[in-house]
Amino acid sequence: MRILGIDPGLQKTGWGIIEAEGHRLSFVASGLIKTTASKALPERLSEIDHGMSAVLERFKPDQAGIEETFVNNNPASALKLGVARGVAMVVPARAGLFVGEYPANLVKKSVVGAGKASKDQVGMMIRVLLPSCGDISEDEADALAVAICHTHHAMSNSLMGGKMIGAAR
Repeated sequence: MRILGIDPGLQKTGWGIIEAEGHRLSFVASGLIKTTASKALPERLSEIDHGMSAVLERFKPDQAGIEETFVNNNPASALKLGVARGVAMVVPARAGLFVGEYPANLVKKSVVGAGKASKDQVGMMIRVLLPSCGDISEDEADALAVAICHTHHAMSNSLMGGKMIGAAR
């Protein structure tokens, strides 16, 4: 099964693709979709849409996982992140992919074993679990962590004969 992990952001949306065969995970690809800060919000959202569509077309994932929005103290920033996340989520959904949504602490716990792990700890564990990923950005590491989290939950659900709970379709 090929999984797309997404770490949404308006400035940078990280994406990562892994292949899962049983309990074996392998790195396929990762990258960033960067938007142009000087452009208006709709144009930046369009850049995310086009970038995600290109990733789907090139790598043809079977399912996707995305990190839930972290609500911070700035409501305007949270809203902008929310719309960027919406675009990043709708692209795989529009392509017919199952999209699982995961809170950041669950993603960290799935990869590091601790829900309050630092970005450095997540990056280090990603390089341990997927050594062929090489030198990647924090956003790419987070996206790969989401893909791993989704894989663990997809396997657990399939073993229990259920549908993915709490995920968009």
